[in-house]
Amino acid sequence: MSAESGRDRQRLLIILGAGGHTRQMLRLVDLLGPDYDYCYVVPDYDGISETKIRIPGPVYRIKQPREKRLGHTDGAWTVLRRMPGAMKTAWQILGDAHPDVIIGAGPSLQIPLAIAAKARGVPHIFVETASKIEFLSFTARIVYRFRLYDRFYVQWESLAAAYPRARYAGRLL
Repeated sequence: MSAESGRDRQRLLIILGAGGHTRQMLRLVDLLGPDYDYCYVVPDYDGISETKIRIPGPVYRIKQPREKRLGHTDGAWTVLRRMPGAMKTAWQILGDAHPDVIIGAGPSLQIPLAIAAKARGVPHIFVETASKIEFLSFTARIVYRFRLYDRFYVQWESLAAAYPRARYAGRLL
């Protein structure tokens, strides 16, 4: 039983970030199975990820601090400008969801959730996206550098060798 919540099963907050991030996290949910209570976070613009969820649970929406559009990716300054609003939403999500653990595969919306989790003492498991083979993603670099995780997994052995605090446990896809 989760001591803080009084529930029999752990509640996992799964961060779905659209596209490949969603696919990887839903693969992990399939591997973990129905023995957990799940809740999900999706970007506010994403109308597809929610339809892919097979093990139901509450879905929360948040504005993604970093977006990719027409070959252009927002830089660090744009992310910083959007962060206060995303932090407020992340704080509300954690207050409403009461997760025992947060798990995500690296979309930028994971950054405000990781900061809020650290502040609230909620364990955070970061899984670097499988598409990163030689170097960490923008989100992973921030989460790793500032230690905004309790466990940090990479999906390639080469990354585990380059980042000593990372763990390799195989690939989700």
